Amino acid sequence: MSDAADPRPVPAAPAPTRVKKKYVPAVTPKLKIALIAVFVLFATLLANSVYLASITLLEAVTGLTYQDYFYLLMFLLHLVLGFLLLVPFTIFAWYHLIATRHRRNRMAVRMGYALLAVCLTLLISGILLTRIAGILELKQPLVRQAVYWAHVITPFAAIWLYWLHRVAGPPIKWRAGLTYAAVVAGVVAVLLVVKAQNPQEWAIAGSPKSANYFEPSLARTRDGKFISASVLMDDDYCMECHQDIYDDWAHSAHRFSSFNNPAYLTSVVQLRDELMERDGNVKASRWCAGCHDPVPFFSGQFDDPQYDVFTDKTAHAGITCTVCHVISHVNSLEGNADYTIEAPIHYPFATSENPILAWVNRQLVKSKPSFHKQVFLKPLHKEPDFCAACHKVSLPGELNNYKDWLRGQNHFDSYHLSGVSGHGIRSFYYPPKAQQNCSECHMPRRPSDDFGASMVEGELKVHDHLFPSANTALSAWFPDEDYDAVGRHRAFNEGVMRVDLFGVKRGEDVSAPLVAPLRPEVPTLEPGESYLFETVIRTLKMGHHFTQGTVDSNEIWLDVEVVEGAEYDDQGQRTAGRVIGRSGGIDDQGNVDPWSHFVNVFMLDRDGNRINRRNAQHIFVPLYNHQIPPGAGQAAHFLMPLPNDLTAPVTVEVKLKYRKFDAEYMRIVGEFHRERQRPLNGLVEGEPYRPDLPILTLASDRVTFPVAGVDAAVENPPREIPEWQRWNDYGIGLLLESTGGGAGQGELIGAEEAFRKVEELGQFHGPINLARVYNADGRLDLAVEALTRAAEYQDDENYPAWTVLWLTGLVNRQQNHLDDAIENFRGALNYRTAATVARGFDFTQDYEVLNELAFTLFERSKKETGTDRTERRLALLDEAIRTIEATLAIDSEHMTAHYLASQIYDQLSTEYPVGSREAELWSAKAEEARKLHARYKPDENARDRAVALARARYPAANAASEAVVIYRLRRPGAFQLPEEAWLADDGSTEAPSGGDVAPESAAPGTPASAAAEIAPAAPASSTNETPTNETPSTESATAESVSAASSRTEIAP
Repeated sequence: MSDAADPRPVPAAPAPTRVKKKYVPAVTPKLKIALIAVFVLFATLLANSVYLASITLLEAVTGLTYQDYFYLLMFLLHLVLGFLLLVPFTIFAWYHLIATRHRRNRMAVRMGYALLAVCLTLLISGILLTRIAGILELKQPLVRQAVYWAHVITPFAAIWLYWLHRVAGPPIKWRAGLTYAAVVAGVVAVLLVVKAQNPQEWAIAGSPKSANYFEPSLARTRDGKFISASVLMDDDYCMECHQDIYDDWAHSAHRFSSFNNPAYLTSVVQLRDELMERDGNVKASRWCAGCHDPVPFFSGQFDDPQYDVFTDKTAHAGITCTVCHVISHVNSLEGNADYTIEAPIHYPFATSENPILAWVNRQLVKSKPSFHKQVFLKPLHKEPDFCAACHKVSLPGELNNYKDWLRGQNHFDSYHLSGVSGHGIRSFYYPPKAQQNCSECHMPRRPSDDFGASMVEGELKVHDHLFPSANTALSAWFPDEDYDAVGRHRAFNEGVMRVDLFGVKRGEDVSAPLVAPLRPEVPTLEPGESYLFETVIRTLKMGHHFTQGTVDSNEIWLDVEVVEGAEYDDQGQRTAGRVIGRSGGIDDQGNVDPWSHFVNVFMLDRDGNRINRRNAQHIFVPLYNHQIPPGAGQAAHFLMPLPNDLTAPVTVEVKLKYRKFDAEYMRIVGEFHRERQRPLNGLVEGEPYRPDLPILTLASDRVTFPVAGVDAAVENPPREIPEWQRWNDYGIGLLLESTGGGAGQGELIGAEEAFRKVEELGQFHGPINLARVYNADGRLDLAVEALTRAAEYQDDENYPAWTVLWLTGLVNRQQNHLDDAIENFRGALNYRTAATVARGFDFTQDYEVLNELAFTLFERSKKETGTDRTERRLALLDEAIRTIEATLAIDSEHMTAHYLASQIYDQLSTEYPVGSREAELWSAKAEEARKLHARYKPDENARDRAVALARARYPAANAASEAVVIYRLRRPGAFQLPEEAWLADDGSTEAPSGGDVAPESAAPGTPASAAAEIAPAAPASSTNETPTNETPSTESATAESVSAASSRTEIAP
C-alpha cells in the first residue's frame, strides 16, 4: 500500500526546545585578578594624590614652597602608577563591558558607562599632561590648564559614579574602604605637619663665611661653600626644552661675559698681571668675577694665579643659564654682585647619563613644571633690583689701591630716578605707563613654541634672551650667518633716539638771533657768511642715561656732513654733491675724528691719562660726561663758514652713530691677541688690527637750504615732531648745558626763550621749565610767577602736579617759606591719584626729593628754639632722620644723605644732657655717618689735579669739556673733509701747524704729541661690560654732567 493511501494521521512536529544560556558573571575569577590590580593601583594612586594635592593646597594657602626632592619622587611614583594602571584597567573594562552590556539592570549599566567615560578622561588627561616630546607636547597653556583640572576633578566623579554603579548592583563593603581612607588621611596629616616645619626658603642672604672666598666681590653662596662647575655649566640640559631661548642666549653679551670675550680677556688678563706684580696675588680681580666669571669664581678656580684663562672650559662659560636662574636673593642695592647664589634642586635623574633615566627626568619636568619654575624663575628675576646686582658698580680700595670707594657704572639709580620707572619726580617727560622693570625693555617677548612659552596677545611667546641693546662687537668676533644679532640690536634701537636740526644762527655767537624751527620753512643762506646749526639729540625710549654701561669705550658721535648740490637715492644714500663741511668723519685706520661731538664719558686716571683699555682699576674722574638723561635733550652747535663760490643749494645732514668700542681700544685688544698668539677674527699677520665693528645709525636728520643768488627750488618735508616739543627739547638741552660750574649764562637765556615759545604754544611744559630756569638763575619771583601760570594747566590729564610741587618746594625754601616747602615736598612724594596708580607711578622712592625734604625739616627745626619748643623741634628732627633713612634704604651709598644724617644726629645729641645715654647714642650715630660721608665723598683736590693734567694733554677733549662747545665744520685736517674745503682760523685754506690739528692716527681726544703713545702701556682691567663711568645720580644730570666745565664758550679748532 502506498503511503498516500495510509489513513493514519501524521503527528505534528515537536516545538523547539529553548536553550538556557550559560550564566557569565560580571567579574569572572580571572577578571577579578585584573579588578584587584585596578583597586590596588587606584588606591595607591589615591593615597599618593592626596599627598600631592595636600602639598599643593598648603602652598596655595601659605604662599610658601613645600615641594622638595621627596615630593618629586612621589610625583614620579604617581606617573609610574598611572601608566601601570592602564594595563589592568583596559583589560577589566573591555571584558567587563562585554559581559554586562545586556544586563537587565539598565541603571547599573548606564552608571557603568558613565564611570567608564570618566575613568577614560582621567587616564587620557594624565597621559596628555606628561607632554611626551614629539607625540603629545600640549604647549597651549589654556588647553593644558583645562586638561589639568579635568585630571583633578575626574577622580571625585569616578568615586561618586562607582558608588552609584554599585548602588544599582551588589552592595559595597564599606568597612575596608573607610579603614583605608582613615589610614591614608593619618599618614598624609603626619607628613604635612612635618613638611610645614620646613618650607623652601629662597630669599635668604648667603653665609658670611662666603666673604673669605669672594671679597671684594659682594657675591655669596647660600651655605658659604663652593658650587661645582658642572652644576653651573649645564646649558645643554636647558637647551633640550628651551631651544629658542638657548639660541638667543648663545649670541648674547651674557654668554660672552667672561674670558671668551676678546675685550674682557685683554683687560682682565692685564689686570691680573698687574695685581700679581702689585699684591702678589689676583684676589682683587674677584671684583670682576662676581658678575663676569661666575663659573670659575663660584667653583673656586678663579683665585689660582696659574688658572688658564685661555683654555680652561670654565673660563669660556660666561653667565650660564643656571648661574642667572639660581640666584635666590639680592642682598642689597649696592651692586658689585651683591647677591646670593645656591645650587639648584633638580628633579630625579637630572644628571644621569643613562638615556632612559634622562628621558624620565625630562618627562618629570614637563609633567610637573611648577617646582622647576619655582627653582629657576623666582619673583626677584622680574625686579630691577636683580639687574642692579651687576649693573650698579663701585670700585673698592682693593682694586684701585687708592680709595675705599669710587662710583662706577650705575644703570640702576639712573633708571630708578627717571620718569620712565615711575619713581622720578623731577623728569622733563613721563611715559603713558611706567616701565617697572628692566626686562620690559631689554627682554621683549618674541614668538616661540618653547615649553616655557606663555600666551601673549593670542600667540605663544618667550622673553628674548639676546637681551637686545648695544653690544654689536660680538657679531664681528663671532659671526653667525644663521643668526642676525646685529639686525636684532638695530631693530631694538629704532626710535630710541632722535636727532633734530632745529635752528640756525647767523654768525659765530651762540647768543645771536635764532631762526627756528627749521621746516617746513628754512632761511636762505648767504655765500661767504658763517652760520651756527643748532642740533638737538633727544632720548625717547631710554630708561636710563644714554648710554650708561661702558661709556669710556663706547663710541657715540654726531656725524655731520654739509654738501653743496647733494642728491640722494631712495635709500637715503648720497649719490652726488660737493662736501664743503664735515665733523665726525672716520680715517683709514678706523678712528673717529677726535674733534667730533661725542656722547660719552672721557674718563681719566689719577695722572690725567685717558682710561683707554677698560682698565677699571685706574678709573678716577671724568674730564667730561656727555651722557643724556632719559627723556631729555642735548644741544650741539656746529659752525659752518660757507664758501663764496656756491652754485647750488646746501644740504646739512646729521647722524647719531654708534660703535661698541673705539679704535684705540680695539688696537690694544688686537695687539694683546697677537702677542699671546690667540685667535681673533679680523687679526691678520703683519697688519695693524682694524676690526670691522658694526656702526649703527641711531637717528638722523637732513635739511636743504636755498642759497642767495642760486636759482634752484628747495623742498623740505615738514618735521613730524610737534613744534612745541621741538622748542621744549631745545630748551632742555640748553638748560642742561648751562647749569654746570657757573658757565653758560647766555645759554640760560636761550633756554628761557625756548620755554617761552613752548608756553606760547599752549603747553604746560613751558611755564614748568621756565620755573626750572629761573630757579637755577636765582630769579625766584619769576619762578613763582611761572609756577602760578603752570597751575592753570592742572586739568590737563598729563599735567605733572608732582613736578610742580617739587619745584614750588625748592623756590619756597630759598625764599625761607620752610613750612610751605615741607608741605610741597611731602605733597610731591605722596602724590597719588587713580591716574598715577593706573600709570604705575610711585614717587615715594625719589630719594633726591626725600633728601630735599629732610634738609628742609632740619632747617625748620633750627627755628624752634628754647625749651618750650623742644617737643616740636624733636618731632621735626625725628621726621628728618626717618626721611633720610628712607633714602639710605634705597641708596645706602648716597653721600649727601650721610652728610645730612651726621648733621641731624649731631643736633639730636645736643637735645640731651652731656654724657647721657641718649646723647652718646646720637653722637655715635653722627660719627658713623661722618665716616660714611667721607668714604663716599670724592677727593676734590686730586680730581682737580687729574683734570688739569688731562686738559693740557688732550686738546680735543679739553675743548669738549667746556660748558658750551662750538664744533667747526671746515676745520683743517677734519677726517673725510676734502682739503680744498679746509678753512684755517684766519680765513685762509692753510692748515695751522702744531697740536691744533689732531693727527689722523690719533684716538679720540689724543693730541699730536701723544699719538705715538697709543701702543700698550699700563696693564688694564675689566671688559666690554665691566662698569666704569661715574654717573650723576642727582636731579637730571645737570651740574655733574658738565662738572669740569669752565665759564667760557669753546670753539673747537
